[in-house]
Amino acid sequence: MTGVILTALWQTLYMVFWSTLLSVLIGFIPAIILTLTAPDGLRPIRPVYEILSFLVNVFRSFPFVILLVLVIPFTRLVVGKAIGTTASIVPLTLSAIPFIARIIETALRETDAGVIEAAKSFGASNWQILWRVYIKESIPRILNGIVLLIISLVGYSAMAGTVGGGGIGDIAIRFGYQQYRTDYLVVCSIILIIFVQLIQMIGNHLYKRLS
Repeated sequence: MTGVILTALWQTLYMVFWSTLLSVLIGFIPAIILTLTAPDGLRPIRPVYEILSFLVNVFRSFPFVILLVLVIPFTRLVVGKAIGTTASIVPLTLSAIPFIARIIETALRETDAGVIEAAKSFGASNWQILWRVYIKESIPRILNGIVLLIISLVGYSAMAGTVGGGGIGDIAIRFGYQQYRTDYLVVCSIILIIFVQLIQMIGNHLYKRLS
């Protein structure tokens, strides 16, 4: 049992790490565009903001289980197969991008308008304001958003396990549910709870330090 659980835990960590990293890196792009083109942004462009905001909302609306099925052709194109731990990173990342993009946008737009105006009065360019004011001031809030993202991805990775993605969810279904092994269900649940609690504790500690 220990070997099976440890392998599943490693698979879960692998899926969550890469999907978090990729989604944050990619999600920053629409988040910055939304922030800049918003009505109160540095370069307001209402059509761009409205269209991109609509697309983010649409993709956020897809239930993860449905998205798993819809992106099978794309997953196969990217990694060469539709099931497995590595293959699960694709739908996990795609589901997380609009989520983290909206969180980062919200964090950036909560920057104190007075600080932005002060930077403008000193002659700072839009690029300097973006990096030295918006992003620098928003780091603690963005970190909080990433913590929420990781916790959500832990749950999504468990769902990915039900369709051959591996990880803790796969063990809970195959051994705990299908073979009526309550001990596997209990252990898998405890591991996920502990993992989420650790992530939240680390996130809270870093937030306080950065704030």
